[in-house]
Amino acid sequence: MRIAALLLASSLILPAASFAADTANSQQNKMAQCNKDATGKSGEERKQFMSQCLSNKPAPETQQQKMGRCNKEATGKKGDERKQFMSDCLKK
Repeated sequence: MRIAALLLASSLILPAASFAADTANSQQNKMAQCNKDATGKSGEERKQFMSQCLSNKPAPETQQQKMGRCNKEATGKKGDERKQFMSDCLKK
């Protein structure tokens, strides 16, 4: 009975430990990559870069990227419809 309980407990604990190790490795890999990408930055600029890099949020879209995306989405629209669409799209 004790052996069965021990086997059951170990079968539940080992996958959890493996998952925790994978998560830690993933975070370590992310930290290493962000440190490599931050080369040449210092002070407040580096702090902001590292914060953004380590968060799960994607980098904010630049105005130029936004314009390109909105232009692609506006294909086929003309006149006032396009003007209104572009205005709304660029505000997002």
